[in-house]
Amino acid sequence: MMSRVPFVRFLGVCGLVLTAAWASAADWPGFRGPNATGVFDTAGLPTRFGPHDTVVWKTPLPAGKSSPVLTDRHIFLTAHEAGKLWTLALDRETGRVLWRCNIVQGREERLHKLNSPASASPATDGDNAYVFFGNFGLASYGPNGNERWRLPLGPFTNLHGMSASPIVIGDKVIIACDQDEDSYLLALDKDTGKVIWKTPRPEVVHGFSTPSIFLPDRGPAQIVVPGSYQLIAYSAESGEKLWWVRGMTWQVKPAAVVWGGTIYATGWAPGVEPAQRKFLPPFDEAAEEIDADKDNRISPDELPEKWKPTGSWRAIGLDVDGFLSARDWRFYRSRRSARNATVAVRPGNARGDLTETHVIWEYERAVPVVPSPVLYGGVLYIIKNGGILTSLDPGTGAVLKQGRLQGAIDNYYASPVAGDEKLYFAGELGKISVVKPGAQWEVLRVNDMEEPVYASPAIGDRRLYVRTESALYAFGQEE
Repeated sequence: MMSRVPFVRFLGVCGLVLTAAWASAADWPGFRGPNATGVFDTAGLPTRFGPHDTVVWKTPLPAGKSSPVLTDRHIFLTAHEAGKLWTLALDRETGRVLWRCNIVQGREERLHKLNSPASASPATDGDNAYVFFGNFGLASYGPNGNERWRLPLGPFTNLHGMSASPIVIGDKVIIACDQDEDSYLLALDKDTGKVIWKTPRPEVVHGFSTPSIFLPDRGPAQIVVPGSYQLIAYSAESGEKLWWVRGMTWQVKPAAVVWGGTIYATGWAPGVEPAQRKFLPPFDEAAEEIDADKDNRISPDELPEKWKPTGSWRAIGLDVDGFLSARDWRFYRSRRSARNATVAVRPGNARGDLTETHVIWEYERAVPVVPSPVLYGGVLYIIKNGGILTSLDPGTGAVLKQGRLQGAIDNYYASPVAGDEKLYFAGELGKISVVKPGAQWEVLRVNDMEEPVYASPAIGDRRLYVRTESALYAFGQEE
């Protein structure tokens, strides 16, 4: 059955379509499912699917790039249209829109052309929805679409706009707000929206990583956040910074994957490939050499060719005043010596700087730009633009196989997901490769959604959910 529900503009803040009983469990509770792993093992997932093949239902949607999240019976999504920021609840069985609520967009922040006012995926505790919009902040909706609370945040100073998704842990909602000035990690009471703690992240500039949860043998649960130059863990109880690993790249997008006591993180940014690295002097030394007017800041005219950025001045002039201050230079200097790499960290119960002691391997080739890794069946997979898929030994980082997804040589912004002995890799142009997992992985089929795909698919019981540019599809196993 296919559900074709048009997106109707409502005069009120909330348009209630259907009241339903809500379950207390969430199969796929946030971005990339359980703890951002991308894995949900269920039987009956399809190998063959598309707009006209094995469709259980299809629901047209307004614009947005957030990924769907699932409770036992429902699906939450976000979208934007006509200056309004929408949260939608769909019936998981039929695709019918149950309710939709909006917040009037109070401002328009600068966005990269691939970003969206509705890029962050919702999170759920199995009953309620928690949503984040860069043009507003956080809000929560109850099972029937009732607004529970809202918390305006920002405006943000992120060069490309915000897109990290919230997560739920216990009685808290966590959101990472990484930007060019005043980055922070925020914990709210999930029932009231009141701030429990707020921890500054002065070590990082703009980033897009959704946090993950690490449970050590002893002590409180930890919130793990990849960011520019560092992978950092914080106490979920207090927000205290517990440990960190230096050496991340300067602009991080993927979420870290936590599996069996090890954390797998990856990050790629332009300008820091080995041939592009430059080791710049400290600010005082640089200013002594090139600060002609001695105003303790560096102008574009004063910066010599040998030290000029590979990208725009805006990317290094963090406070947007047209000059490089000592703080700007410190981050620019770190950026030019940063590395693109996939790393594995086994923190145990350690504290402090773990860079030299707890990193078990690093791999600097075929690094993903946006997609998070997926660990499935004892093998770690990373996907790079161009459809370059690499399988790695998660214990050693050794390359098991590397090759192109023929028929889907594309840019990749959605993160891979896995279940039912299948891996799903969605390319920008809508080609979704279904891969047989294993050290020597094999492509089983390439399916064409016939329009762009930016959202990461979701997996539920015997269903694969794919959001395209215009719709959400539920696919079942072919007969």
